[in-house]
Amino acid sequence: MRPPCELVVRSVLPAFRSLVAKRLIEKYRFSQVAAAEKLGTTQASISHYLYSKRGDKRVKQLEASPSVRALVDKIARGIATKRLSAFDAMLQFCELCKVLRTGDLICDWHKGFLAVPEACDVCPPTLSV
Repeated sequence: MRPPCELVVRSVLPAFRSLVAKRLIEKYRFSQVAAAEKLGTTQASISHYLYSKRGDKRVKQLEASPSVRALVDKIARGIATKRLSAFDAMLQFCELCKVLRTGDLICDWHKGFLAVPEACDVCPPTLSV
């Protein structure tokens, strides 16, 4: 039994954290140590992210989503300008989960990970605008 949340924790969050770390370092000139402090991880983890040793499996899939790219930009900008506290940044990471679960991305990944019945309704339906 592996719920969608486990998929998010094991593969999506590291990939997302990797995108934010790269943005902080490349666009805002953070050091690996400074980025690690802001993201609540280690410099070694940041190094792994930068050299595609961690989270790389999902990075390209997440980068393809305009809403994910916008959230990466929002978080990195907020951290760089000190407009986001550590708590606010955490809430934005939670927002990622909400965005992905109300779309089909997590649902599709989860179906590839586990035999999920067609009638599964764990993830909320896609919001129509």
